Amino acid sequence: MPEGTAHSTGAADGPNTATATGATTATATSAAIKTTVTTTATTTDAPGGRPPRARLAGRRATVDAVLRNSPLQPLFRLAAHRRLAVLAYHGVDDPRVFALQMERLVRHAHPVSPADVEQAVHSGRPLPPRSVLVTFDDGDRTVLTEGLPVLTRLGIPAAAFVVTDLIGGDQPFWWREAAFLAAHGGTARDLADCPPGGVVRRMKTLADRDRRTALAELRESAGIHAPRQEQLTPDDLPALARGGVAIGNHTAGHPCLDRCEDDTVRAEIAGAHEALTGWLGAAPTAFAYPNGNLDPRAEAELRRLGYRVGYLFDHRHDRLLPPHPLRISRLRVNSTTGRDRFDTILSGLHPAVHRLRGGA
Repeated sequence: MPEGTAHSTGAADGPNTATATGATTATATSAAIKTTVTTTATTTDAPGGRPPRARLAGRRATVDAVLRNSPLQPLFRLAAHRRLAVLAYHGVDDPRVFALQMERLVRHAHPVSPADVEQAVHSGRPLPPRSVLVTFDDGDRTVLTEGLPVLTRLGIPAAAFVVTDLIGGDQPFWWREAAFLAAHGGTARDLADCPPGGVVRRMKTLADRDRRTALAELRESAGIHAPRQEQLTPDDLPALARGGVAIGNHTAGHPCLDRCEDDTVRAEIAGAHEALTGWLGAAPTAFAYPNGNLDPRAEAELRRLGYRVGYLFDHRHDRLLPPHPLRISRLRVNSTTGRDRFDTILSGLHPAVHRLRGGA
């Protein structure tokens, strides 16, 4: 899902020996970004002409191109050689672009498997330079139908974190259903002053029981059902694993765990763990926090169940030897991300810009 604000740990910015260089680079980056943003905002797509959405897309593309061709990009690319890039996808909406992205990884990076990352953090031996791990959240069926053929052709391992309550059915992800219902007249008490486009973001801030109530009210008031969505089946999960896509836990129903009561946190993680163990014939050892929301109660449950790694959604690199195995940083990306932005995400320049502009 298009996940929102993640709880950052700040543990991903490289070795202490680079402190002075990092400070200088950060200062230069800040100045360069301010200049870039100001320039592109005033020169890209003057009022009139294309519709607002097209103008925004054009402006973003211009900013991406300027960043990729800036003198900062080689510096960030060099620093990224000493970091782990974990790419966090969801579905594969554009197979052609996804294939181009993966081909770039094979040429310019060192793809590693989930098992490689687990081995590194528990052996104390860093991963190789330029290591990149590909991951997918939620379990969208396109990971199997569109993503797996590309990964298999190129020999790239990956991980897919699935929402177990949806496996084998046709229930849409709750955020897709909520967005559809809100766009078709659905209302809820906790969403009364919220425009349809902001409903999902608002729901992620509610206590989980209130989120569930709001979804029920949207269903009742909309007078229309959201379209069904074909989900992965239990048989698909071993097929993905055999193809080099390790299956991980993403909870049973994808709530924001930091908005849940204690019993719900445990039930969401343990229930998904039990289901995956049954389907896979072995217990999963990797977890991705829904929406990236870190929660200490979730960490405790993961330790109890024997999980070896846990992944955030904070748009940061991590170290080649991640210091916090249950809080490994990931970079936000999707299968429609253009080459310019994809390259600056891999280098770390885009994440730096994102933080300087106030992104979490």
